[in-house]
Amino acid sequence: MPNTPSLTSSASPASPTLPSPPPAAGHAEGVSNEEFRAAMSRLASGVVLVTAQEPPLDPDDPQAPSGEDVGMTATAFMSVSLDPPLVLVSLREGSRMDDLLDEQPLWAVSVLSESQRHIAGRFAMKGRVSDRLLFADIPYLRGEATDAPLVGGALATLECRTEQRVRAGDHTLVIGRVLTASLPSADGGPLAYFRGRYRQLG
Repeated sequence: MPNTPSLTSSASPASPTLPSPPPAAGHAEGVSNEEFRAAMSRLASGVVLVTAQEPPLDPDDPQAPSGEDVGMTATAFMSVSLDPPLVLVSLREGSRMDDLLDEQPLWAVSVLSESQRHIAGRFAMKGRVSDRLLFADIPYLRGEATDAPLVGGALATLECRTEQRVRAGDHTLVIGRVLTASLPSADGGPLAYFRGRYRQLG
């Protein structure tokens, strides 16, 4: 009876194993920055303005000047939990807002309407001017729980206190407990972000 080759025998020297193709540049998992960015640009998202106030220069001196208001446009924002009410915002690691929320636990979110595209664009600019000037002609109220600016005419506003910060790659995920929630405006649709542009529904 002839010998039957074993299924577990090693490969013959005459059948060399071909090397695996090199991974895409920058990612061992095989996806490039451009591929990942293009794929995620097809995910439509809402647009919010995250705001907070810098702590006073001298917290022990009630006469010390308060810090500057800071704002940042964000599209990576979502609800996390109903009980307790939690939300999450993703911040680029080392950004001004990331650094601020590392020391300031109180912050706010204004859900922008389709008529507030100019606000989103203003606070998303690179190399922008002082945030004090950016807020100068925008109607807003100060939150009772956070003292952060809440944009007038927003579809919804939330005031939050940081519960947890999680480092994730080149971003920080900030999870906040919602302290207050209101609906300043019932008019208009949401401002959306899709394929690298601000858009309206419909």
